[in-house]
Amino acid sequence: MRCDTFDEVLLLGGVGEVAAAEWDRLAGGVDPFTSHAFLALLESSGSATARTGWRPRHLLLRRGGRAVAAAPLWLKSHSLGEYVFDQAWAEAWTRAGGRYYPKLQVAVPFTPVTGRRLLAADPADRDALARALAATAAELGVSSLHVTFCTEEEAQLLGATGFLLRRGIQFHWRNRGYRDFADFLDSLRSDKRKTIRKEREAVRRAGVTIEVLEGPAAVPVLDAFFPHYLATVERRWGNAYLTRAFFAGLARDLADRLLVVRASRGGRTLGAALNLIGGDTLYGRLWGALEEVPFLHFECCYYAALEFAIGRGLARVEAGAQGPHKLLRGYEPVWTWSAHWLADPALRAAVAAFLARESRALEEEMAVLRAALPYREGEPIRAEREARIRP
Repeated sequence: MRCDTFDEVLLLGGVGEVAAAEWDRLAGGVDPFTSHAFLALLESSGSATARTGWRPRHLLLRRGGRAVAAAPLWLKSHSLGEYVFDQAWAEAWTRAGGRYYPKLQVAVPFTPVTGRRLLAADPADRDALARALAATAAELGVSSLHVTFCTEEEAQLLGATGFLLRRGIQFHWRNRGYRDFADFLDSLRSDKRKTIRKEREAVRRAGVTIEVLEGPAAVPVLDAFFPHYLATVERRWGNAYLTRAFFAGLARDLADRLLVVRASRGGRTLGAALNLIGGDTLYGRLWGALEEVPFLHFECCYYAALEFAIGRGLARVEAGAQGPHKLLRGYEPVWTWSAHWLADPALRAAVAAFLARESRALEEEMAVLRAALPYREGEPIRAEREARIRP
């Protein structure tokens, strides 16, 4: 494929077709999920492949032989593992006689984390990449192209290019310059402080030891994590997207980004929470447990994560999709963004009408959620807390 602006517009069959240094230069080096190593691991481990319905078709733009823009692009045969749900659109289009799959998806598979999706250093190249994505979808004859968990800035750019915009809600914790976990608890209303203390105490009374392991120290736990992940998936969701080889590769290729919270009793691992560190953010990704212990999930995935972030001076903790229960533990509702290009005008019109209704409902939900935040009156906006966050 060629265009007037670039020497080459390439559809790659895997991220391994571009040098890691080239890709990471465009990705920026902060977000672990758009790194060459993470995407390559998803592919090489068999987690995101044509066989699993995630065929790599990454878009790469070159000028003068130099890569200037890229997007992690996949040809999808289903809508699983995306966390922005369009199955109803697919069903409606199928009933109308259309063919929704295959579709194109700009995303990090199985990872509901906001980050850059239009990887380019120059704003003009980013604009051109947005247009090249739409042109690629039209040329391939797919029903649709979806850019999920992009930044708000990218969403607005894509909207100006003709994409429909969609919002969602996640729950993120923001560090207001807390000195320690007790200082964070002090920012909450009395009943919420008591609840968290009781939950943490219940885990201790159950004889559970909690260890927070960073970097290479986390590797031995990760090497044995797959059965815990599989058991939890089978109990709760039923779709194990990631393979044993993925976790082995994570320990090998991204050990410097790892943070694992291990829960054990009598030397036996009960469960573990897998996190990755990127820039000023701790990303909670996966929880796996072979044994259910009351409040253990909250301790490992939320409280230990917040304690680590406070101690390290990180600005945020993001704990993934779902979770109104996170609200009562200090996680605030925030908007997430996606952008959607649909080839057929009738399908586009129907989806646009749906998104308008959904957006109004989400505005109301956001207001209710913000009103339910557990902070004491005047929190969490105290300037003296903000001033403590490390640069």
